[in-house]
Amino acid sequence: MDLSELKKDHRTAFLADMLETLARKENEVREMLAGDATLHELASAELKSLQEEKENLEKQIEEILKKDQEQDREGDFPNEIVLEVRAGAGGDEASLFAWELAHMYEKFAESEGWQWFVNYESKSDLSGYKEASFEIKGRDVYKKMRYETGVHRVQRIPATEKNGRVHTSTASVAVLPIKKKINFQINPADIEMEYSRSGGKGGQNVNKVETAVRLIHKPTGIDVRSTNQRSQLANREQAMTILAAKLEALEEEKEAKKYAGERKSQIGTGDRSEKIRTYNFAQDRVTDHRIKKSWHNLPKIMEGGIEEIIKDIESGAVGSEDEE
Repeated sequence: MDLSELKKDHRTAFLADMLETLARKENEVREMLAGDATLHELASAELKSLQEEKENLEKQIEEILKKDQEQDREGDFPNEIVLEVRAGAGGDEASLFAWELAHMYEKFAESEGWQWFVNYESKSDLSGYKEASFEIKGRDVYKKMRYETGVHRVQRIPATEKNGRVHTSTASVAVLPIKKKINFQINPADIEMEYSRSGGKGGQNVNKVETAVRLIHKPTGIDVRSTNQRSQLANREQAMTILAAKLEALEEEKEAKKYAGERKSQIGTGDRSEKIRTYNFAQDRVTDHRIKKSWHNLPKIMEGGIEEIIKDIESGAVGSEDEE
């Protein structure tokens, strides 16, 4: 393996450094053995252990490079995304709505045969989501989900509302494609890294060892967490992948805004601050403001029945917006 090339890729740089360290240790053990033959048994055991570690790292690198080959075949629509939901205006009601949106997408992913993984969850007192991050893998996942980025608004009477008033709350959604080849370098000096104990599922080891990883990109303030992997190394790799996707999305947003007046289309700019959809429970209606079209049967929609919405938005089908 060409370690110099592997060090240029943010996903394999850390693994390449570890391989280099193991190679140095291996040379030190061999030199020690050459100077003292009585250490043969001890040195052999050490060399075997080092070899096993090297093979494990090489397998991880091969898996990453294999994904690159898959990416080349996928073109502009990678089969892996990070989906983020974040509560907006509306307090507890907003956090509950954020959870419902995540549930809706999880059910849709299930119907599509996609894989769904939790990266990070921060829950409110009512078990809603203050914010959460998920990884979704599957055929056409980015192609179908790419227009879900933006602010989603809900209008309904909350269960805690005593006077029967309709409340308006919001939650934001961000869909980030995981591209295995990015067009920029991330400077390691720009990243602050923190480790902590994972609090979720995964067995006793998860809670005893600091496997959860938090990365902070100092120039932009972007904060990324990964807690669902079983090892610190795997969480670090996952967090770096998400950070790269966020930085690339940030660059694309900047470019899009430069030409927003010229290129704004029916489906909007892709800016996560743009209000894209309203879920009106009193009128059993979802309205997408970009194509000015509504759909009914909210209970079915919130259980993942968004196939028609996805298709209409993808095709740019224009309706008549009847939402006040």
